Amino acid sequence: MSKEINRLHPISAVITSVKALKSMILPIVIIIVSNGFNFSLNFRSDHFFDTILLFGVWGVAALLALIGGIIKWRTFVYWFEDGELRVTYGLFVKKKRYIPFERIQSLNYNEGIFHRLFGLVKVQVETAGSKGGKPEVELTAIRKAAADVIELEMRRAKNETVLQRDDQEQVQIMEEARSTPTIYHMSMRDLLVLATTSGGIGVVLSGLAAVASQFSDIIPYETVFHELADFVKVGAFLIALTVMLVLIVAWVVSVVITLINYYDYTVRIEDNKLIITKGLLEKKRITLPLNRIQAIRIVENPLRQLTGFATVVVESAGGNGEDGNDKKITLFPLIKKHDCLQTLEQLFPDMDWNPTFIRSPKKARPFFYRIDFIWLVPVIGACSYFFYPYGLLSLLLIPLTILLGIWQHKTAGFQINGKQLAMQYRVFSRITLIMEKKRIQSIESTQSFFQKRKNVMSIKATVMSGATGTKGSVSSLEQQDAEKILTWYEH
Repeated sequence: MSKEINRLHPISAVITSVKALKSMILPIVIIIVSNGFNFSLNFRSDHFFDTILLFGVWGVAALLALIGGIIKWRTFVYWFEDGELRVTYGLFVKKKRYIPFERIQSLNYNEGIFHRLFGLVKVQVETAGSKGGKPEVELTAIRKAAADVIELEMRRAKNETVLQRDDQEQVQIMEEARSTPTIYHMSMRDLLVLATTSGGIGVVLSGLAAVASQFSDIIPYETVFHELADFVKVGAFLIALTVMLVLIVAWVVSVVITLINYYDYTVRIEDNKLIITKGLLEKKRITLPLNRIQAIRIVENPLRQLTGFATVVVESAGGNGEDGNDKKITLFPLIKKHDCLQTLEQLFPDMDWNPTFIRSPKKARPFFYRIDFIWLVPVIGACSYFFYPYGLLSLLLIPLTILLGIWQHKTAGFQINGKQLAMQYRVFSRITLIMEKKRIQSIESTQSFFQKRKNVMSIKATVMSGATGTKGSVSSLEQQDAEKILTWYEH
């Protein structure tokens, strides 16, 4: 085992500094715009001290971020010894971390803009004990060859390759393994459908609204209101045209964001691990061992359900999620429901991917909209009184809420098949959650006073995923069916 000391690439100092400064950019822009760009370096100007204070503070922060990046680069070293990846870092407080290769679950690779310019890669080392969405160790920027060496040492420790072969032969074997056939690949058509049928347009519009709210002090709302009033007088056609143009622009932005995030999205299987690669500006490689998968969620929003598409999300124990915040990894962002079930059957042949659900009884239907109806009544009354006559339109919420509740009731169901529990429910999107008994952390039942009178009961199951786990729940099942689930889990 090599004891050679390895360092990060010098560009890691810049990457660390830029990452620290990124969070400061938006507040600075907001301050500059809200001040009306009234900055001056003229000592006699009223804005001289404001300019010095703003850019002086920002300059000091930028300098400290750069110094911090350099210190991290200079003090961070790693090496291999006694079957472990060993890391030390820190200037005044030296920190050491020793990770046995046998405990390493996966190595995730990210290639940002700086990485791709210099042929580098960021490596995130994950173990089963990684918590809070953070990797056990993160190597900010190293050569791809150095990343291959880490993977090679990990394979050696796990006896996944023949030890007698030299490094060059084993690296060649690793390259051949990475060229295994793909089980899923997103085409450009899929990307366009994904952007169109997702909530990306709403996210873009809400983002624009959030940005606009930051400049509320300088927006002349009264003038804008009068201009809009004059604009309305011109005619409904121009209003509809403007709304259409805004939606088209939002759609184009949503497509661009989707294209950047999911470009060349590919899923391969290698050594009982799923390898997910994606990204246009920042290329990512996520490694997910099959034995860490706790549950599978098949999500169908109303539009995708109508067109026969679905999204498949993996609930994983340990490791990073897609954004480092949780353990939810999108396995198939967009896939035909039929193809999805066939692929999942190949990956997990012991599970039933065509469950026959036992539905919530008809007597439980009011429980799906009764509470919503109760809190809607005072809201509708207030709207009708204060905004009469237009507030009367809020009465439409009553039939819409009832229809949504009926829709949720028709969706709610479960199936027990041997060692597997499947649950189906919806808020708006239909969710099918499939999990093995050994992966379930807990199952709990709830029953209100009114549910008890109707002999119905709600069930909630939790699997390990993220900081708090992922929960699936089916409301108002027949009481004997709910007790059947509890008895199945107890034994």
